[in-house]
Amino acid sequence: MRIAYRAESLIDAHLMKDALERAEIPAFVSGEYLTGGVGQLPALDYVAVLVPEASLAAAERVVREVERDLSEARLALNDPDEDPDAPQPAFG
Repeated sequence: MRIAYRAESLIDAHLMKDALERAEIPAFVSGEYLTGGVGQLPALDYVAVLVPEASLAAAERVVREVERDLSEARLALNDPDEDPDAPQPAFG
């Protein structure tokens, strides 16, 4: 298994794992249970998404797409020019 993605949080790790599995790439979240020992601190380098070495190239394409989508979604949520009374996008 090789690291395809280092996550900032468990949520990001599971979003990536789900995206990889939808692309038919087996994925595993490593370090998930270590975050309990850290408490409320950020996951830092503890959580990673692993894939089989043979799937690494395909996984890198999926990771880039998901990172781009997450970045765009975060920017949209933090846009200071956005109307605060406008309906917010539903994620789910």
